[in-house]
Amino acid sequence: MNIEQARFNMIEQQIRPWEVLDADVLHLLSVVKREAFCPPAMRALAFVDMEIPLQADTEAAARTGQVMLAPKVEARLLQTVAVKPTDRVLEIGTGSGYMAALLAQRAAHVTTVEIDGSLATQARSRFQAAGIGNVEVVHGDGSKPLAADQRFDVIVLSGSVAEVPSALLAHLQPGGRLAAIVGQDPVMRATFVTCSGDKQFHTEQPWDTVAPRLLNFPEPSRFSF
Repeated sequence: MNIEQARFNMIEQQIRPWEVLDADVLHLLSVVKREAFCPPAMRALAFVDMEIPLQADTEAAARTGQVMLAPKVEARLLQTVAVKPTDRVLEIGTGSGYMAALLAQRAAHVTTVEIDGSLATQARSRFQAAGIGNVEVVHGDGSKPLAADQRFDVIVLSGSVAEVPSALLAHLQPGGRLAAIVGQDPVMRATFVTCSGDKQFHTEQPWDTVAPRLLNFPEPSRFSF
């Protein structure tokens, strides 16, 4: 496989048509090596328009959210949160580490939380191999409360949730942005929340997509009759 041609095709045939036109984002996709963040057995699929399982058991990977999101979804999330060089970023759901690697190229610092210990370890190794030094990988449950004094300019949930976690909104700086995929399969919306002031938030849901669930975030009650 011609890796560079496949990367070019991914950008031009999948990502640009999905309204990702930010020149900086497109440049990042060309220089951050997506294939280096794929499991070795899946590298031939690195540039395909699909979610890539991070476990040998592909059904389990989809069920537990342990996948790389499709390239166009990652790119459009990155474009919309508009990371700045001074931003401190929190990601929930490290997975392969690819999204954190993209965020780190634009941010001052990225903290990424991964519930699966083996994935956290693999991500650390990938960041080291790629020479990315401004990412901290935390092995933990991203659905659990954060320290009260932690504040971030950007929060990205790399997976879906039933609703925007209100507890995370309290950790946004004024002007901060949260990105999540919200809803129930098969209807989910990319959701972007901006902190416009003290406990004031503006929400937009500009496009539809679907993604596997992040673990342990609340689900709505389901009644059976």
